[in-house]
Amino acid sequence: MKNTFGSAIGITLFGESHGEAIGVVIDGLAPGREIDREEISRMLTLRRPSGSISTARVEGDEYRIISGAMAGYTTGAPLTVIIPNENVSSKDYSKIKDTPRPSHADYAAHCKYHGYEDYRGGGHFSGRITAPLVVAGAILTSALAKKGVHIGTHISALHGICDRGFQNICEDIAMLRKKSFPTLSDDAEAKMREEILYARGQGDSVGGVLESAIIGLPAGVGEPWFDSVESVISHLLFSVGGVKGVEFGDGFGLAELYGSEANDPFCIEDGRIKTKTNRAGGINGGITNGMPVTVRCAVKPTPSIYKEQNTVNLADMTEESLLIDGRHDPAIIHRARVVIDAVLAIAVADLLTVRYGTDYLSEKSESKREKR
Repeated sequence: MKNTFGSAIGITLFGESHGEAIGVVIDGLAPGREIDREEISRMLTLRRPSGSISTARVEGDEYRIISGAMAGYTTGAPLTVIIPNENVSSKDYSKIKDTPRPSHADYAAHCKYHGYEDYRGGGHFSGRITAPLVVAGAILTSALAKKGVHIGTHISALHGICDRGFQNICEDIAMLRKKSFPTLSDDAEAKMREEILYARGQGDSVGGVLESAIIGLPAGVGEPWFDSVESVISHLLFSVGGVKGVEFGDGFGLAELYGSEANDPFCIEDGRIKTKTNRAGGINGGITNGMPVTVRCAVKPTPSIYKEQNTVNLADMTEESLLIDGRHDPAIIHRARVVIDAVLAIAVADLLTVRYGTDYLSEKSESKREKR
């Protein structure tokens, strides 16, 4: 089982949805980086279920940093975070041990792990595992912000309802940081909330499209071919459960254009080289060009629904019908946005430290030895 990502900064996830705890190990953090607990709390709160548009399973996420930090600062050793699982209801899953849920990882996991996998709540495949991922992302988000790099994500579309696109990206990202439901338009938020509640009332679920922007990245970050900016970001985005499509800039829309329409002409503005348009999403040849990096990802509807579905019995190889019990989200997209913010921060931090070295994200201050 491969649970580690990263070249210069390594992220390793561990734990299961209904196990004793979940967590993350972050390796490669520069020493002397202050742990911003307010940012961790903010991002965990955005991931946590809230109200009738989310699951009834609400965890406190009382995380503990058990290594790699001292007196509020990173030491340079691997930083390990543990988050206990407290609000579990494993009995809800006993009846589906041999009847895989449609569009879940149950059957694929059974084939790979020969029936020894922890099936409760999806085990290691559960969205619950995104909590430590968000903690890692929050730690790196703070470090990136001090380098002038900022990330924001909104729900671009939900079951046919569309939000406006990014306009003044800097202001839009600042606004999104304060919103529990991530839309740029209040009207879109109201309609999307209503659609989620309607799906819930039908025992069903909805998905949508998340659009993200990253500003402040210098030109020249990334590698051609196998470690391109698109490759690294896509790798992490597709690691998030429910993400089934990724595109950068105008993405698939570029296929409908002439080259004269698709190209981004260069210009000079305030002494800096920019492009007049940004159809490429801030990336040329796999390398940042200094413009905002824009990316969209498609999030499928939550597969756990309160409708009867067809499945099979793995024990006796018969076809059966299945009606899922338990606590499930009618939509995960509003909670997933902060997970996307987190993995984008992880990807960008790794790309920057590969380019400039691990100390690039360290605090700009004298070492303790120098102060003495």
